[in-house]
Amino acid sequence: MFTGIIQALGTVRPLGGDSWQITCVSESSNVIMQDLATGDSIAVDGICLTVEKILKDGFIATASPETLRRTTLGQEETQQRYVNLEASLRVGGKVGGHFVMGHVDGIGELVSAHATATSWEMTFTAPKAIARYIVPKGSIAINGISLTVADYQPELSQFMVAVIPLTYAQTNLQYLSPGGWVNLEGDILGKYVEKFMVSGNQELTQATDTIPNDISPTFLVEHGYL
Repeated sequence: MFTGIIQALGTVRPLGGDSWQITCVSESSNVIMQDLATGDSIAVDGICLTVEKILKDGFIATASPETLRRTTLGQEETQQRYVNLEASLRVGGKVGGHFVMGHVDGIGELVSAHATATSWEMTFTAPKAIARYIVPKGSIAINGISLTVADYQPELSQFMVAVIPLTYAQTNLQYLSPGGWVNLEGDILGKYVEKFMVSGNQELTQATDTIPNDISPTFLVEHGYL
């Protein structure tokens, strides 16, 4: 589990097969490397990867076919570009962003980026499978960065985030151009709420032979929930 607060920048390159070399390149790389151990989980552009071999300035990890299919790691254009790095959350550590699992849901695309007096306003597209979890003022992970949704246009499957200068300068968002791909992970809380609502409605449907349009306090009382 991660928090979406990026600790360092790195580069990634394929070693052949399913192996990848991640190299730390930013001045803050010691945050990643100082306690790094084989078997640790590191979020690489929001993708949870397991450290298999430690190098002087990075590590080697394996990416499964599913990971390559679902993330930008499988796109040739991503190779050798900067990636965001974050070590996994430790018990008692600060949760500066939101709970990020490192399980990317899909790939989005940068539509536009505009500098304002206080931030960068960046608009992205999102596949429908991810857009269902996007809500204004809710959380989303973009390349592993915990960001707040400032605006959402469901008819276009687009959303906008306001990125403060510090985040922009310390992450690979600064290198992103319109048309560039990013990894997206929806808020885990939204996924569980959806799961509970769907399974709950299915159980109620089986018990009552009707599909509830709205679960209200009255509905719950009528069906034995006091």
